[in-house]
Amino acid sequence: SLWHSPELLSDIQDGYSVSGHLLVCFSSGYFIHDTLDIIFNHQSRSSWEYLVHHAMAISAFVSLIITGRFLVAAVLLLLVEVSNIFLTVRMLLKMSNVPSPALYEANKYINLVMYFAFRLAPQAYLTWYFLRYVELQGQGAFLTANLLLLDAMILMYFSRLLRSDFFPSLRKGSAGRDVDGEKFLID
Repeated sequence: SLWHSPELLSDIQDGYSVSGHLLVCFSSGYFIHDTLDIIFNHQSRSSWEYLVHHAMAISAFVSLIITGRFLVAAVLLLLVEVSNIFLTVRMLLKMSNVPSPALYEANKYINLVMYFAFRLAPQAYLTWYFLRYVELQGQGAFLTANLLLLDAMILMYFSRLLRSDFFPSLRKGSAGRDVDGEKFLID
C-alpha cells in the first residue's frame, strides 16, 4: 500500500487508498480469527497478552474502518508484520534445535535490525505524531491511548528479546527459573 502510494505518508490523518483499506480490513479479520482461536482452544490464560493486543488492534482498526480517518497510521503500524517474519524464523529455529548455530546467530542480528526498523521506528514515529498533531479528544484520544499501551508492550517484548538472545545470563532468576515464565519471545 505504501509502496504504491507513497503520497499517503504526507497525510496520516486523512490519507486513503483502497489497498490500505483492504489491508486494515483483512488484518482486522485476522485479529478476530486469532482471538477466537485462542479462546476456543483454551489458551486464554497463557496468551492473555496477545488477547489484550488483539482487542486493542481490533477496536482501533474497526474505528479506522468506520470513520475513514487514520488509515495511514494503521498501515504504518502493520509494518510490524515484517519483523514478525524474523521472530517466527527465530522461534522455529529454537523449536527445531537446528544443529547450525550460525543460522540462528545470523537471524538473531537480522531480527534485531528488523525489530528496530519495522517495530520500534514506526511505533515511535506514530506516538510522536499523535502526541504532537492529533487532537486528544474523541477518536484521537482513543488511538493515542492505544499507541501508548502498545509502546509499553513493544518495549516489554523488546527487553525479553534482548535478555533471551543477547544477555541469556539475565534470563534466570535466583531459583533457576525463567524470570518471565514461558513467554513466546524467550522460548
